[in-house]
Amino acid sequence: MNKIWTLIITCLVTCAVFAQQKPNIIYIYADDMGYGELGAYGQEKIKTPNLDKIAKEGIKFTQHYASAPVCAPSRCMLMTGKNSGHSYIRGNYELGGFEDENEGGQMPLPEGTFTIAKLMQQAGYTTGAIGKWGLGMNTTTGDPNKQGFDYFYGYLCQKQAHNFYPTHLWENGKWDTLKNPYIQVHKPLAKDAPDTAFDYFKGKEYSVTKMAEKTLDFIKENRKKPFFLYLPYTGPHVSLQAPDEAVKEYLGQFDEKPYRGENGYASALYPRATYAAMITYMDEQVGRIMKLLKELGLDKNTIVMFSSDNGATFKAGGADTEFFNSFGGLRGKKQDLYEGGIREPFIARWPGKIPAGKVTNHISAQFDMMATLSEITGVKAWDNDGISLFPTLMGNDNKQKKHDYLYFEFPEKGGQVAVRMGDWKGVKSNMKKNKNAPWEIYNLLTDEKETTDLAVLHPELAKKFEEILKKEHQSSHIKDWEFINPKFSEK
Repeated sequence: MNKIWTLIITCLVTCAVFAQQKPNIIYIYADDMGYGELGAYGQEKIKTPNLDKIAKEGIKFTQHYASAPVCAPSRCMLMTGKNSGHSYIRGNYELGGFEDENEGGQMPLPEGTFTIAKLMQQAGYTTGAIGKWGLGMNTTTGDPNKQGFDYFYGYLCQKQAHNFYPTHLWENGKWDTLKNPYIQVHKPLAKDAPDTAFDYFKGKEYSVTKMAEKTLDFIKENRKKPFFLYLPYTGPHVSLQAPDEAVKEYLGQFDEKPYRGENGYASALYPRATYAAMITYMDEQVGRIMKLLKELGLDKNTIVMFSSDNGATFKAGGADTEFFNSFGGLRGKKQDLYEGGIREPFIARWPGKIPAGKVTNHISAQFDMMATLSEITGVKAWDNDGISLFPTLMGNDNKQKKHDYLYFEFPEKGGQVAVRMGDWKGVKSNMKKNKNAPWEIYNLLTDEKETTDLAVLHPELAKKFEEILKKEHQSSHIKDWEFINPKFSEK
């Protein structure tokens, strides 16, 4: 009998030790951050010391892609490991308005969706999501608590996330009132409005600060067991709003002209300083997370990753992304399938496991995260389009499998398709007007900025890209998203 008890106790101790050895995983997901907006990726005007340190102490990917060029579909594809030809959500599909009483969220994930959060739950992790969800309200099947997250705090609706001083955020399906008055965030100011009028767009509780506080609480509460933490923070998506002390750091550094809401979103007295401050302030919150991990002794057993949902914004909300070279010299912006719209920063750190200071040009996409987490945890993932990045993360490049190609389709801005195949890139645009639009073809090895269309020289590649399109595209359940093989006529 004593031998049996000894075996049981040994097993329990072994299991407890194994549970502690499972690495915690934190995936930080910026909102509308361009490829060139971190110092580690060449940014010269905006300070990001904490994220730069993660890159220095870990690995930096130079050929990593968001799965789509806007918010909701990119998040869906990250969660489900599907490319945009297979994904349930392929565009921003709004279901409500901006007002509190009209908050409706976006197209919800359906019941039974297998997400990376559910995979991590099956692996024995406590799961949390803090930030912007955008995949369904708490009253729908898209509720994050129904999609694998034990804990959620933040914005459920991305329209609400246009305001960094909201009246409320959501915590596990319950309204969390903040000390902010209601702001009509898209209300323009008159041309002769005094400087004091810009104070209308300020509040007492900044949403990113609240998210960071909840993040630190989650880590403290779950420090003795493995956790998976998804942090889709909302910077630097417009509106241009940041705490005064953060903006002061940049005052006087740039030529400024007040933004009065001409292109929507909140007005800003110092738009360039505010935009830079939003990124630096978010970086500071990352620094708080990294500091806490060390204080709790979790640093060496935590994988920290960082990326963004799509490229930097177009001319909206006073954001001057051209001034900051937010695209790193790449062509295209948010809503484009050119490189500037989908190529993203991606860095990862795991002391003693991920080689420090490594830079890789491995071609990868965010829908690879499902397969990557599957390999890390040993839990089998449902059918997905990804290839695990774990070998590259661990420095085992010779064991890394590669994609034959990456496929992208996007139903907005006229309907677009893109294929990345080795050094070659094919792009189709305005397909809603011309379903048989010609392929533009670029060699990204010699023409990273996609300036010279080589389609006339490579009809064989156009043929191959067309074959890939037909193979990867599955019909969508939404009429507005079915532009490749519509069974209807646009009139």
